[in-house]
Amino acid sequence: MLAVLFAVPLPDAAASPPGPEPMRPLLRQGVEKAFNLDFPGAEALFRKAVDLDREDPTGYAFLAVNRLFAAETGFDAQGRETNRQAMLRFVDETLARGQARIGQNPRDGRAYFAMALARAAKFRWAQRQRQPLTAAQEAYGLWSCLEKAQQEDPANVDSFFLSGLVRYHVDHLPEVARFFSALVVTRGDRERGLRELEWAAAKGDLLRELAQSELISVWLNFERQPARALPIVRELQRRYPRNYNFSFALANVLSESGRHREALAVARDLERGIAAGRPPFVPQLKPRHDQLMGRIFFNLGDYDRAEASLRRALQDPSEAHARVRAWSYVRLGMIHDARGEREEAVACYERALGVEGGEGIARVEARKHLAAPYVPPQGKERPAGQP
Repeated sequence: MLAVLFAVPLPDAAASPPGPEPMRPLLRQGVEKAFNLDFPGAEALFRKAVDLDREDPTGYAFLAVNRLFAAETGFDAQGRETNRQAMLRFVDETLARGQARIGQNPRDGRAYFAMALARAAKFRWAQRQRQPLTAAQEAYGLWSCLEKAQQEDPANVDSFFLSGLVRYHVDHLPEVARFFSALVVTRGDRERGLRELEWAAAKGDLLRELAQSELISVWLNFERQPARALPIVRELQRRYPRNYNFSFALANVLSESGRHREALAVARDLERGIAAGRPPFVPQLKPRHDQLMGRIFFNLGDYDRAEASLRRALQDPSEAHARVRAWSYVRLGMIHDARGEREEAVACYERALGVEGGEGIARVEARKHLAAPYVPPQGKERPAGQP
């Protein structure tokens, strides 16, 4: 239906599995484990998939992505680095086997797809490590593999998650960065990128949940349509009850939708789980919960309690909470702007931009409000404590 409505050449067939059919059940089970934050369990299944054909690059690509997610969600610095190094090894394994497969069959779309997926993982790592040259090289390689994958295997709808991700986010880069991205990768195209993400979220196979997760962020943070994110996050939270990320996302979506009581209820449930150490909750989630409460109180217009929560969130200096700190500085800047304290607001936005590892939408927001002060919607500020 999307292809008819928007005249974009998207496949109208069922999704083609990104790997050989005997491998697919193991990859699917591994994805389910990973989305419930059981990364060792996911790795065991991905390794079984590799054992079916050790020269197929697909299983290695999923091993790389699994280790990337383990690194990004872990709290132990040594464990995060161990997972990053394992991810890089699996990327190398993927590329070596992918190139060998293409040497035998230059039209092997699945090999190109596996290499694109592995390069996406390494691109993410290079971004976090602030290695712009490596990131540019991986972006170019990713896009080259992706074009070949879609040309040779257009029924693999999962590939549209990657192309949609690139097209959509390139369109949100600053003008100079967008120009250079167009020279080495592709031009940004917000509308087409969004359509491809929606297509992958609806019809994808092994990357369907990744596309759905990305859509939550897109609808919430970029498109400012939280109501469209709500059914997606509710379903993912139902399917993956051990993944606390979806509970945090649900509270954020509810808060941005103006459903503050429901957002507070989810946040309080998270707080109880964190305080009790009830699996899958851990004490290290406290700064993230403080930042969540700051966002909810901010949306309620209760700036005093929002500020107190956000300043508590800033007390953890660990790499694991870099994005928490970046967002906390952005919200504090917006509070200062709402109070007419522009000098203090600018200082907060600049600190958000300076957070190591705090890339993403928080930096987009910080730059936006450095250019123009945040102005709260009329009637947003309420008496402190009013729900």
